[in-house]
Amino acid sequence: MFTGLITDVGQVTAVERRGDTRFTIATGFDLDTVAIGASIACNGVCLTVVEKGQDGGPGGGRGWFKVDVSAETHSKTTTGTWQAGTPVNLERSLRLGDELGGHLVYGHVDGVIDIVDVQPDGDSQRWWFDAPPHLARFIAAKGSVALDGVSLTVNSVEGTRFGINIIPHTQEKTTFQHLKAGGVINLEVDMLARYVARLAETK
Repeated sequence: MFTGLITDVGQVTAVERRGDTRFTIATGFDLDTVAIGASIACNGVCLTVVEKGQDGGPGGGRGWFKVDVSAETHSKTTTGTWQAGTPVNLERSLRLGDELGGHLVYGHVDGVIDIVDVQPDGDSQRWWFDAPPHLARFIAAKGSVALDGVSLTVNSVEGTRFGINIIPHTQEKTTFQHLKAGGVINLEVDMLARYVARLAETK
């Protein structure tokens, strides 16, 4: 489980295509404190560390870890587009007693959505996204979503489109600095919204 507060922007340094796909990701994390089998959210996708190393390894001078991604995960996320050089938002899993600064994020991406528009809004930027109807029904103004693993508050909703403000700090400290209109992004809807909708269906 995660909070959607990004603590490092890593970089894909190697891609091995086989039965599953194995990615090597360079990171600034102290990997002495990361166990094999630990969960790390990578652009919002909960992945398992299967191998790791420090400076001088495949990470190109930084610490690095490897994760395996299945065809099922590729079908629901942007992982299939990752290549060497792709920046990746990283967050380690919560520990008991950690501050919950964002919202509860599970690392279970619901789907890939379109980035429709980006416009200046004061010092911030207003981003617009278009979600398919089966996911848009879970998105409400003032509710929470995770986009590429970043916990964000929905400002407005217009049909299947919704808008979010990205403050300068978020843009600087996450992969939003590399994204633009016309691209795609991973979406995880708020689990609370999912359960509320399910309860409403069963009444």
